[in-house]
Amino acid sequence: MIRSLVTLFVCLFGAVALLVSAPADSGLISDQARRLHFSSIVVDTHDDTTQRFFSSDFDLGKRNPTGHVDIPRMREGGLSAIFFSIWIDGRTMGPLAIQKALDQIDAIQQNVRKYTKDLAFARTANDVRRAHEQGKIAVLMGIEGGHMLGNDIRMVRIYSALGVRYMTLSHFYNDEWADSSTDKPAHNGLTDYGKEIVREMNRQGMLVDISHVSDKTFYDALAVSKAPLIASHSSCRTLCNHPRNMTDDMIKALAARGGVIQINYEKSFIDQAYKDALDKQSGGVVELMDQLKKECGDDEACLGKKMAEREKQATAEGKLPHVSWQRIVDHIDYAVKLVGADHVGLGSDFDGASMPEGMDDASHLPQITDSLLKKGYSEADVRKILGENTLRVLAAAEQVSRDMQSAP
Repeated sequence: MIRSLVTLFVCLFGAVALLVSAPADSGLISDQARRLHFSSIVVDTHDDTTQRFFSSDFDLGKRNPTGHVDIPRMREGGLSAIFFSIWIDGRTMGPLAIQKALDQIDAIQQNVRKYTKDLAFARTANDVRRAHEQGKIAVLMGIEGGHMLGNDIRMVRIYSALGVRYMTLSHFYNDEWADSSTDKPAHNGLTDYGKEIVREMNRQGMLVDISHVSDKTFYDALAVSKAPLIASHSSCRTLCNHPRNMTDDMIKALAARGGVIQINYEKSFIDQAYKDALDKQSGGVVELMDQLKKECGDDEACLGKKMAEREKQATAEGKLPHVSWQRIVDHIDYAVKLVGADHVGLGSDFDGASMPEGMDDASHLPQITDSLLKKGYSEADVRKILGENTLRVLAAAEQVSRDMQSAP
């Protein structure tokens, strides 16, 4: 009874908050979409906002004039749970990589402690649901690249104990045991040590994330993992032929094992014309990052700023085409038609990517709900895409962990 009253209060509170501070495009959102969105658990599996925690001019608790994510805009967009990404350049390995990862974990935890009225640290699917009932945003963590293990499998256990709920097996570059989708193959997928790391992730209940990995690494991980896999921020390669995206066969194989592809909003991942024009300008995403690192060094905030400035100027000059936020929905719809609504979610890449026009920040998330309803999606299926699918795979990984740890 008490839980029911709390849930009712939260729903009423969300409705009132929406009336007070609705997103810029709320006039385009139907009443049905608004009600559905703000009563659902909306999960975003990949946000690079963590890098901004180290900037003196960023405050997670205040509306910021730049970037995509802060508490006010998460509230306006109905974002219920966010995976803050822990990221460093994939060429940084060993003890330094571990130290930088630990610094970011600490920064996330400190922000949760600072804003306890709005945020709640979550380790499990039930933690996310409990935070939602309390009217708080659940904060989870994902490590974006296996290089942050320092080639030491014990770090899987340590990161898990600190609350990390998924790890991307590689980033833009190969690490010591897994091939990346944007590097030259060095391991023919996963090494034997890499397969042991996947098994240890299963034991710890840490989701195996295959965004960024080579196709062979994906299939190796799929064969080894006892828990469903996720693609925390990837889109559909048939619609946009980028190596960071998944082929139809990969999406089908992921779904057949209960996994979820969380669609990335990055323009070069969702629009073929934009990707082609960007490649013509820079030579590809890795080459672009290398160019910017010459200007910014290891300053991640500088990297993001420079990338945004270049993209804005190139678009204004007509060198890059305009991309509508509706392309996000195109990828969601394509994946659903391919494998069903049980295997698709949201992985924006906010604060780490160039957003399409109309998806300026987290406050615009209700537009996705509205668009899916207008396409004829049922409310139940929309709820799955918004977050229930991600919670399902998180719970499945937890169960696999319990089964493995209780086995003789």
